[in-house]
Amino acid sequence: MVQGNREFISLMALLMSLVALTIDAMLPALSQIGDDLNVANPNDIQLVVSMVFFGMAMGLMLYGPISDSYGRKKAIYLGIGIFLIGSLISSLSTSFTVMLIGRVVQGFGAAACRVVTLAMIRDNFSGREMGRVMSLIMVIFIMVPALAPSLGQLVLLVAEWRVIFWMIFILALAGLLWLYFRQEETLSEEDRIPFSLKNITSGIRETLKNPFSRGYTIASGLMFGAFVGYLSTAQQILQVQYQLGELFSLYFGCLALAIGCSSFVNSRLVMRFHMGTLCMGSLIALCLISLGFYGYIEFFLEPSLDVNVVAQPTLLALMVYLAAVFFCFGILFGNFNTLALNPLGHIAGVATSVISSVQTLLSVAIGGLIGHYYNGTIQPLVFGFLACGVVTLGITTYLHVKSSDA
Repeated sequence: MVQGNREFISLMALLMSLVALTIDAMLPALSQIGDDLNVANPNDIQLVVSMVFFGMAMGLMLYGPISDSYGRKKAIYLGIGIFLIGSLISSLSTSFTVMLIGRVVQGFGAAACRVVTLAMIRDNFSGREMGRVMSLIMVIFIMVPALAPSLGQLVLLVAEWRVIFWMIFILALAGLLWLYFRQEETLSEEDRIPFSLKNITSGIRETLKNPFSRGYTIASGLMFGAFVGYLSTAQQILQVQYQLGELFSLYFGCLALAIGCSSFVNSRLVMRFHMGTLCMGSLIALCLISLGFYGYIEFFLEPSLDVNVVAQPTLLALMVYLAAVFFCFGILFGNFNTLALNPLGHIAGVATSVISSVQTLLSVAIGGLIGHYYNGTIQPLVFGFLACGVVTLGITTYLHVKSSDA
């Protein structure tokens, strides 16, 4: 790299953050979008979030092989170009169907940033150092969803929701120009793999056959699915259920910062402890916290005197619980990606495509399921965190034992 690690980390974080920005900046505007585009079922507005992930899942397998064959930067140029088109479609939409088409196109383009940035990081780092860099990127990456709802809310104070898409368009274009002028290509000519079905199939097979890559990919997909479930219902829970109104973005941002703080802590811990051990400890904590909170909701929460009002925890109790869970997430996200990709540096592009595709498909399915069962209470979300945590803990424990025996 010509520029220092700090600029590289900042650029990778910005590119990776396009997906989070495209989702979280829209959260304060979901009600307005639903009203303007005549959405009949309130739960359908969640599709504005989930369709981005659906589009991303469709594009993830494309950009990795392209980046292995033609270079990392060209693959990102293609993806951001498609993302910009999707942003225009959504900003100009006059029906909910057109809006969703634009969101799918946005996700399809943003998949390049999700896949190729990981490959660029793997080109330059491996092992514990890659885990440290990933954690530092996550610190910056989390600042975007922390601030994005506030930016969206600020726009809504002076303009309509369509302007939010133009803001995202400008930031994506800025990231593209930064990449073009300041970042050198990380994949040398001699390391490129000819673009062919045989080479792509071979890379997919190698990625899926590797037990550690396969296992940590499934583990990360499960936990990110729980997080997508939160993203899908956050506006309904905080802004509607807890009646936060315009304060929603502030509370949402504070919770996002919990992930950023734990990612920073993880950047120090990963140089001293095995990443598998850190993941297991974080999962144990997440499961115990969620089990305790679910038990409190189910058995100890005082019922409301008004039969028409559903009993719910106080806002303070909910915020403390979510902050603790998200702190655990911050340990998991960077480490799972590093553990899944680390054995496959020689085919980093195809490997990141496979890993990201499986992660995203799992997360969309699980997050959509959690969102579907939202019933005006937080029980489905808490149970989703608990169930995903228990299954992921079992997978991670098995992989950790297997790596110790190897």
